[in-house]
Amino acid sequence: MYRSTPPRQLQVFRLSMGHPGDLSALAELLDAGRVRADEVVAVIGKTEGNGGVNDFTRGYFTQSLMHLLGERLGRAPAELQRELPCVLSGGTEGVLSPHYSVFVRSAAMADASAGPALAIGRAFSPATPAADIGRWAQVRAVARAVREAMADAGIEDPADVCFVQVKAPCVTAARASAAMAAGLSVASADPNRSMALSRAAGAFGVSLALGEMADDPALEAGLLTRFDLWCARAGISTGVEVEANEVVLLGHSLHWRGPLRMACEPMLDAMDLPAIVRALARLGLDAHPQLGEPDRARIAAALIKCEPDRRGQVRGARHTMLDDTDINAQRHIRAAVGGLVAGVLGDGRIFVSGGAEHQGPDGGGLVAVIAETP
Repeated sequence: MYRSTPPRQLQVFRLSMGHPGDLSALAELLDAGRVRADEVVAVIGKTEGNGGVNDFTRGYFTQSLMHLLGERLGRAPAELQRELPCVLSGGTEGVLSPHYSVFVRSAAMADASAGPALAIGRAFSPATPAADIGRWAQVRAVARAVREAMADAGIEDPADVCFVQVKAPCVTAARASAAMAAGLSVASADPNRSMALSRAAGAFGVSLALGEMADDPALEAGLLTRFDLWCARAGISTGVEVEANEVVLLGHSLHWRGPLRMACEPMLDAMDLPAIVRALARLGLDAHPQLGEPDRARIAAALIKCEPDRRGQVRGARHTMLDDTDINAQRHIRAAVGGLVAGVLGDGRIFVSGGAEHQGPDGGGLVAVIAETP
């Protein structure tokens, strides 16, 4: 049950970075008093690493962020890291630009427009054992965290949830060895497959929390096999830098104020430009063929999920992303879809995350946009 509280407001600051540890833009906002460190509730960003298991740039950025905010708050960075979701996707191929979006939750400004407005909630699951990753235990852990994030946002109806971003852990070789030494099995000891299984479990967990899927452990067999099961509101990333499932939930609420709104659309494939246009149109943005400068300035963040079609074709034509042993398929797809979306938005500061298993239609993905209303 939602308890009456003073109206809150969400602000999103999309900031560029000169290198993976560059937090100077956020430091300037803190110094100027435009952002208070204790009101930063989540960060979602793109770093310029390889996006794989060994992408150190995600951990480097996270460490830098926690040190900056910990210094301002007088708190230990390690303690802060257990409370502040920092969702990062490595790989800024093509025209994608390294950046991070800072989500700030505060009391509503006196002149803020009435709701429903965009609301944010966050939550962490307990640390996820390697033996649970890619299994129904992780699905349930994510679902519980999503429900906690809904409560944190003051959203009661799952229909009001627009998008749920999850950062989930994966099984490394060391974690797999430790689990097996303890007499436990893992769903996969292959770190790359573990990342895919963890993303899949995260998507199922969001579906479960939003009432789109039954809590049926038999559905575990559908992870990475039943691609007819997908969630149109889940974006899941994985990495070695996290041990728990970190959840950032966005939706609309009458209890919130301000100009921000969000729209999310499933992409049928990597060329689904109309899905991008539909998402923008729902926010009153006209992209024919590209957003003009006034509309471009209204975009606060763009969050994209995509994947190379595992059937080896896009609209009947063969693609070679899955067969390239020189460049990972995820790097191909991030560059391709990133270019498509950037061409419509006229901006390369887009969160484009590969690996869209059960996140949108098979071989497609999702496009989610946060923008200010006129």
